[in-house]
Amino acid sequence: MTMPCSEASIRVRKYSNAIAKELFRKSIHICSAFVPFFLSHWYWQTIIALCILLALYSGAEALRIHGKIVPVISAVTAAAARKRDENRFVLGPVTLCTGIILCALLCRPIQAATVGIFALAFGDGIASLMGRLFGNIHIPFTGGKSVAGSISCFTAIFCASYLALHSTLSALIIAFCGMIIEVIPLKDMDNIAIPVIIGFITPFLM
Repeated sequence: MTMPCSEASIRVRKYSNAIAKELFRKSIHICSAFVPFFLSHWYWQTIIALCILLALYSGAEALRIHGKIVPVISAVTAAAARKRDENRFVLGPVTLCTGIILCALLCRPIQAATVGIFALAFGDGIASLMGRLFGNIHIPFTGGKSVAGSISCFTAIFCASYLALHSTLSALIIAFCGMIIEVIPLKDMDNIAIPVIIGFITPFLM
C-alpha cells in the first residue's frame, strides 16, 4: 500500500527539481536582457567581457568533464544542467554567450541588436519555462515543443519588441518570426539562431 504513495512522492520530487533547475537556468537566460544597456554605453568593453566570460566558462567546463572542479563556475553549471547534459559538456551557456556576441557584432543599428537579444532573453527563456509548467499539448515534429511554450514565446517577444520599437506591426512580425525559430528543434543552437536572425530582420521593420 505504501508503494503508490512512495512512487508519487518521488515523481513530485523529480518534477520539483526539474522546475527548480529550469527556473535557475532561465533566470540566467533572462539576465542577458541587461547586455544591451552595457552595449549602448561601453560597446567594445562589453564584447571583450563577454568573450572573456565565454573562455572562462569553456575552460572550467572542460576541466569539470575531466573531474577537476572549478569553484563557483562548476557549481553553477551543476545546478543548471539538465538530464540530457549529465556527464557531458554543457553547451547552453556557450551558445547563449556566442549568440549575444554575434548579434552585437553583426546586427546594426544597436537597436536591432537589442531586439535580437531581448528575443533570446525573454522569448526563448519564458517559452522553455512555460512549456515545462503547462506544456501538455505538444506540437508534432518539433522535438517536444509545446503550444503553451510557443504562445508564451510569441507574447514575450511581442512585448519586448514593442517596448524597443514602439510599433505594433513590427513587434507582431518579429514575435511571429521568433516563435517559428523557437519551434524548430535546434536544441541549444536556438541561442544563436534567435538573436542573430531577429537582429538581421529588425532593421527592415524599423
